[in-house]
Amino acid sequence: MTIPAEISFHDTDIEKIAETKGRVAVIVTPDGKLDNGARRVNRLCKGALKRLVDSDAWSKVKPGEIKSLAWPAGLDAEAVDVLCLERNASALETRKAGVELARAVNGEELLVLAGSVRRPAELAFGLALRGYEFTERKTAEKSARGAIRLMVGKTDEVGADYAPLAAVAEGVFMTRDLVSEPANVLTTSEFARRIEGMADLGLKITVLDEAAMQKLGMGALLSVGHGSASPSKLAVMEWQGGAKGAAPLALVGKGVVFDTGGISLKPAAGMEDMTMDMGGAGVVCGTMRALAQRKARANVVGLVGLVENMPSDRATRPGDVVTSMKGDTIEVINTDAEGRLVLADVLWYAQETYKPAAIVDLATLTGAIIIGLGHEKAGVFSNDDGFCGKFLKAAETEGEGAWRMPLAEAYDKQLKSDIADMKNVGGRPAGSITAAQFLQRFVQDDVPWIHLDIAGVASVKSDTTYAPKGASGWGVMALNRLVAQQFETE
Repeated sequence: MTIPAEISFHDTDIEKIAETKGRVAVIVTPDGKLDNGARRVNRLCKGALKRLVDSDAWSKVKPGEIKSLAWPAGLDAEAVDVLCLERNASALETRKAGVELARAVNGEELLVLAGSVRRPAELAFGLALRGYEFTERKTAEKSARGAIRLMVGKTDEVGADYAPLAAVAEGVFMTRDLVSEPANVLTTSEFARRIEGMADLGLKITVLDEAAMQKLGMGALLSVGHGSASPSKLAVMEWQGGAKGAAPLALVGKGVVFDTGGISLKPAAGMEDMTMDMGGAGVVCGTMRALAQRKARANVVGLVGLVENMPSDRATRPGDVVTSMKGDTIEVINTDAEGRLVLADVLWYAQETYKPAAIVDLATLTGAIIIGLGHEKAGVFSNDDGFCGKFLKAAETEGEGAWRMPLAEAYDKQLKSDIADMKNVGGRPAGSITAAQFLQRFVQDDVPWIHLDIAGVASVKSDTTYAPKGASGWGVMALNRLVAQQFETE
């Protein structure tokens, strides 16, 4: 697994600045005020820093942006990175400044003179989140990322603040790794093996095979994997950090390790991107890792349905009728609408087995959500205004885009089937909404539920707020905050 950069916190020692190798970062306010560390650097480089901040160029720099001085005189460092940041910057502004600093440094060794930063742990978190590169499948020798040191006041306090954020960063990296892996590596069996490896963190892991799921009546989930040689699985991760016997939060993820569309075959162009169709399961795994690493005082269970959707002589056909664990029958109109079949059985199993206090499911479910929201926000559907509002606030606080979408009986009627209890698709109009309506049929009365359609945000073609292009890890931070604020005990 890709590990975030090593970040350490040290007492400020201005005498060591001159001999620092790599890069040195200083903090300057938009109006050009230098803190103690910046003033020391300015003296060492014979006033070059002050000349920069007094120039017209600095007047155009916005908070969170960086100007760099290459090979400064008087320092062993190869560059001084001058970060513009308000003294009273918010946690999110400080984190994003750390992201920009990581982008500028690009893996080199870094000393940050952060004594004047109000929230240095958030600055470190941004540095960690942006310092990601998936190189596991490249044969070139891997260059080690340089260590990152922050000179701060109250090192023990800052270190304690950063520890849970470091756990979240590790969870985000796990999600990115899983989403980035090719499908011939991340098979259903390999995915389950990686989940089993998290037992070392204190998670209780259970993996159900096809025989066990058949016995439970999971005909919807199993129908998706009929055409593949890779066996379908249901992996469960339990974290018991809260009150004994308290109902858990259930996180449910779609884990389609590759999606050809099945008999309803997708076009060839772009099909290689369907390695990311297990993105929902990836977020669940990353979140569970983060909760376990930081010893969250909450009961949370993560459940992921792991399947591969392939065409073959055994594959489910359009027009087939399958029976879900709930007992409802489903007419499969389109085998490329397979994720909802997986989630239907996992949702029902989660409720029957764990009696959760609430459920959040995540899936790269529909292309329609990308048409509606692009790659900036995930679609949010819910049967509970209060629960939904808490998640949206958590996502906003973490800087992860999310937008609530509607549910209504009129959309549900689009799922009517002439030969079964429902169809698995409701036609082209409101495709994301009818997919959510389908899932809602498998949510029991009085169970607060949120469905997150993350098709547009799980993996993208350009840099995101916290990550280089590719897998974003979207959702781990928001779900971690939701757990911390709504489900943790004192």
